[in-house]
Amino acid sequence: MKVGKDLKAEKASVADAPKIHEMVNHYADKGEMLHRPITDIYENLRDYFVVRDGGDVLGCGALHILWSDLAEVKSVAVSEERQSQGVGSKIVEACLKEAKALGIPLVFCLTYRPGFFERFGFQTVDIMTLPRKVFGECARCPKFPDCDEIAMIRHMD
Repeated sequence: MKVGKDLKAEKASVADAPKIHEMVNHYADKGEMLHRPITDIYENLRDYFVVRDGGDVLGCGALHILWSDLAEVKSVAVSEERQSQGVGSKIVEACLKEAKALGIPLVFCLTYRPGFFERFGFQTVDIMTLPRKVFGECARCPKFPDCDEIAMIRHMD
């Protein structure tokens, strides 16, 4: 079952924060992404997109701006019962559309699923090609310096 054309990614609301938190941390508990405290979700809520079906959040993801020329697609999570139905694609497409509208020339992600992001034009790179990420946020991560996520970039031009 694919996501219907009437379902779309839209900016998250305050009411979505608990579900985003639950969904992201569900996958973090499985070792598939990093945990996010609820305070982080609220503080960065304007970064998040969600896909809803009625009142149910089916998936989420964020575009986080790091600098004038760099943004990250992060915390992409889709409820297990809606996997492989296009929900994640709608979220990533919304993030990329916003990056383009903002004039951000380079978007990256850190992922365990490079095949998913390759479909959107992302290419694998060495994490050290992203020093603003590494020395800004990664240095505070419990996995640093032994990160096992795959760094990928997409040029928006």
